[in-house]
Amino acid sequence: MKRIKVGLGTCGISAGGELVYNKFKDELLKHSVTAELSETGCNGMCYEEVLVEIEWENKSFLYSKVTVDRVGKIIKEHILNNNPVEKWIIKSDTISKEESFLKDQQRIVLRNCGEINPAVIKEYIAIGGYDAIQKVLQDFSREEVIDTIMKSGLRGRGGGGFSTGMKWRFTFNTQADKKYVICNADEGDPGAFMDRSILEGDPHAVLEGMMIAAFAIGADEGYIYVRAEYPLAIKRLKIAIAQCYEKGFLGKKIFNSNFNLEIKIKEGAGAFVCGEETALMASIEGKRGVPRLRPPFPAVSGLWGKPTNINNVETFANVPWIILNGWEKYDSLGTENSKGTKVFALAGKIKKSGLVEVPMGMTINEVIFGIGGGIKEDKKFKAVQMGGPSGGCIPASLGELKIDYDEITSTGAIMGSGGLIVLDETTCMVDLAKYFLNFTQNESCGKCTFCRLGTKRMLEILERITAGEGKEGDIELLEDLSDKIKSASLCGLGQTAPNPVLTTLKYFREEYEAHIREKKCPAHNCNALIEYDISEIYCKGCGLCVKTCPTGAITGKKKEVHFINQGLCTKCGKCFDVCNLDAVIKN
Repeated sequence: MKRIKVGLGTCGISAGGELVYNKFKDELLKHSVTAELSETGCNGMCYEEVLVEIEWENKSFLYSKVTVDRVGKIIKEHILNNNPVEKWIIKSDTISKEESFLKDQQRIVLRNCGEINPAVIKEYIAIGGYDAIQKVLQDFSREEVIDTIMKSGLRGRGGGGFSTGMKWRFTFNTQADKKYVICNADEGDPGAFMDRSILEGDPHAVLEGMMIAAFAIGADEGYIYVRAEYPLAIKRLKIAIAQCYEKGFLGKKIFNSNFNLEIKIKEGAGAFVCGEETALMASIEGKRGVPRLRPPFPAVSGLWGKPTNINNVETFANVPWIILNGWEKYDSLGTENSKGTKVFALAGKIKKSGLVEVPMGMTINEVIFGIGGGIKEDKKFKAVQMGGPSGGCIPASLGELKIDYDEITSTGAIMGSGGLIVLDETTCMVDLAKYFLNFTQNESCGKCTFCRLGTKRMLEILERITAGEGKEGDIELLEDLSDKIKSASLCGLGQTAPNPVLTTLKYFREEYEAHIREKKCPAHNCNALIEYDISEIYCKGCGLCVKTCPTGAITGKKKEVHFINQGLCTKCGKCFDVCNLDAVIKN
């Protein structure tokens, strides 16, 4: 039977996926075609959405950039006449236009994303879903499950990279009448969408990972803490949980064992600080999401004072694969201290933005230029920002650095949850640091004085520098404030908030100095430090810039060189954007 799968992750929907899906539905009915129309999550190629895969006679054809207008021809040529429209196909048995994007990936976490319908539990079961939890309940003791995860080398994918097995063991060893397991899906880093895509494309893998963790530590109740800004992820999670209860995979005596587990969803209101474990638990308890002092750690005293294990979405999604394939296979991937694979959200100035999963140990350059296709418009690669607001910037000169927890940390950045924002020569590093400081300053819960006020003072300094009002001593003051905030803040938000400033100072100090001493932005990005001018060589007097200037600052006769009155220029940049002769220049 013919099967048509339409990518309906958030990226696919935003590109018009629902319209394409409905058009296929109408056309199939119109032509009386017997075919299964199904939805899937994102397969990672966000830059090629809307993606449509046609499976027929043991063959697969992946169409990219499908629009409503293309659906009719695909139905007529491919479905009715068995003549695939090759010019729109990016991957099939004979075509592989995206080989560079796919060939170096190792998909464990993303193994089912884009392959199955996330809203149909039978499809997950058909490919071995829930076999891992059954295997655990039949063949493993709790200690054996923990030993397997320990030996695999799986480290937490939420940021810190702590040993997952060790975390489970701490919770297991704590004696209590009640224990909890929590999935942290409060993904708040700008540019990060790994957890969202996994929950949208393969929610059952996350649920199964939670089940295995709950059995291992002795928990009978679990929560998925997911931000309310992820409506599609929440919708599919709710469907998956309801299906599990209907099948008897959740509730009492799961798979005819003595294992009981209830799982609930807690929707977060979007506070970045609630990604921190103790703030997250406070939010679940109905309190204000504010971190508390540790110890005691959640493994000893967590949710409602009971032992609690918390892992993020990607961590849980790895667990069923490890159980079914063995810890040895997972341990064989990656580096000595960073095993397995890592999912990254590629964003920023990169040609192929999307979701990728690569073995640990691959270099930054291999990810950006090999899988990601390089920098947009072939501009110069400047740096990559990793770890979100808690991370830092790694310069292009360190592009051969391996993706490894310890190697990344040695640069002053962190692996984080997996956001990887690519920056080119047009990015001002001072402005970038200001952006992240503004984010963390707004997201500070206010509990710690140094985090609440220290980040505000740092932000004020950065605002002065980018406005051309920087002065000698500002850099040293930023460094001093950074040290105090890192040492005096209670939770990870405050302790890591200065990282974007510290890493940009470490690798791009000359940009700060140019802003302060020369009142120039080397990247020509900070408006207050830019002066627009018109080149006598390239200007042909076409008048486009005159028409677009909102203040009438540009004058000149037709077919003659034009001029900009600096006194009237508001530096909006519209003249620069509209000129197709490169005659408007930034100084």
